[in-house]
Amino acid sequence: MRVHAQRAGALLGGLSFPALSLADWAVNMTPGVTGTSNDIFDLHMTIFWICVAIGVVVFGVMFWSIFAHRKSRGVKPANFHENTMVEVLWTLIPLVILVIMAIPATATLIDMYDTTESDIDIKVTGYQWKWQYEYINEDFGYFSNTTTPPDQINNLQAKGENYLLEVDNMMVVPVGKKIRFLLTANDVIHSWWVPAFGFKKDAIPGFINEAWTRVDEPGIYRGQCAELCGKNHGFMPVVVKAVPEEEYNAWVEEQKAAAEKERELTEKDWSMEELMARGEKAYASNCAACHQEDGSGAPPAFPALKGSAIATGDMTAHLDVVVNGVSGTAMQAFGSQLNEADLAAIITYERNAWGNNVGDMVTPKEIFDYKSEQ
Repeated sequence: MRVHAQRAGALLGGLSFPALSLADWAVNMTPGVTGTSNDIFDLHMTIFWICVAIGVVVFGVMFWSIFAHRKSRGVKPANFHENTMVEVLWTLIPLVILVIMAIPATATLIDMYDTTESDIDIKVTGYQWKWQYEYINEDFGYFSNTTTPPDQINNLQAKGENYLLEVDNMMVVPVGKKIRFLLTANDVIHSWWVPAFGFKKDAIPGFINEAWTRVDEPGIYRGQCAELCGKNHGFMPVVVKAVPEEEYNAWVEEQKAAAEKERELTEKDWSMEELMARGEKAYASNCAACHQEDGSGAPPAFPALKGSAIATGDMTAHLDVVVNGVSGTAMQAFGSQLNEADLAAIITYERNAWGNNVGDMVTPKEIFDYKSEQ
């Protein structure tokens, strides 16, 4: 009864305040923030009005014919069977209309696929369930993971403003520059999609797709994976931050310095406390989606790490699983995804968290040596 009452109230409210109730009824496309997205919008509107004109003419002639030649007036139907002129007209007229519609559509498609003369190249790699962004010309990269709290996902906390559309590391691009994206995937098919940019492109393992954009307005633009890529498909957002060129150049220098600092961490002498602190953060970003924050896992697909033979047994076997993955299972090879410091921290954390308390640790240098021997 309460549901019916709410629906009745909403209907009455809509009838009483039609302007307010229709304000949220958006049935058209949005122009977007790139030249391509605006071209698509203009093409959409052009084709739409052509279709409207066709509908008005066709239904106008049809209704006029029904009214003016109705049987009550004694009109007898004409016979157009095998009339050459009629056959020619209803073939040529649609052909001309299709050609008129194809001209702007072809021009827009050619522009959309022209990735030449780019200012910046970014390689986008899809993983279950995160994105890796590599700035090819600048020699640095990073992963982008969702930061929506598990309590919001499990309905234990109110949803945030950008629920399932927030990440730890945004893609950053400069305004007014042509950005070329090289899209691929590490495991299954993903699809990189930011609606405001006006394109969606599949990321396919073993294959490189190309796309491009030029953002006209500074801001933060959100999207998500648009391909059903597994059980956590909904937790794979895309967030792009467009900034002025000066701000972008400063950010690039910061990222290059941070990348160099990360490379130097391999030679650092780490303590157990440092590895555990870093491991907790790295585990939350890369492992908790499958094995849960408390290490309980989600059997049988994702086994528990808490008290498991892997996390409490032979160190070399544990290291091999994390670095090389497990063939035929959902366990990915993280050796190519994470640096030596994060790999060492995660393994150390897994061996000493949730009551495992093995007491040993692995250093980034040991990870580096292990990978070098393979």
